[in-house]
Amino acid sequence: QVQVVESGGGLVQPGGSLRLSCVASGSGFNKYTMGWYRQAPGKQRDLVAVITSGGNTNYAESVKGRFTISRDNPKNTVYLQMNSLKPEDTAVYFCNRATGISGIPYYRTWGQGTEVTISS
Repeated sequence: QVQVVESGGGLVQPGGSLRLSCVASGSGFNKYTMGWYRQAPGKQRDLVAVITSGGNTNYAESVKGRFTISRDNPKNTVYLQMNSLKPEDTAVYFCNRATGISGIPYYRTWGQGTEVTISS
């Protein structure tokens, strides 16, 4: 199973930017579709963005045009560049292997995530 460690969260004012990182352990990372997900307080965990091994991407409608997912296979890392942040982006962000471009999580277990708070 791929183990992941997310980082890069923090407190940012509306309109600001953050870049999240997810470092995965184990071999085979370059073959996996990887996704970013988020869970706001009191809400379910939802897909934010997904990237396939070939670099195809898919985004939630709410983040299209503002967020960009990318990956660095030699570093076993997937990134989420978040621009024009809004208070409604406040959530704990997680990464996970995904089953495909639809972004359904592959594993039932999750890392600790990284907390993002957008507030003035």
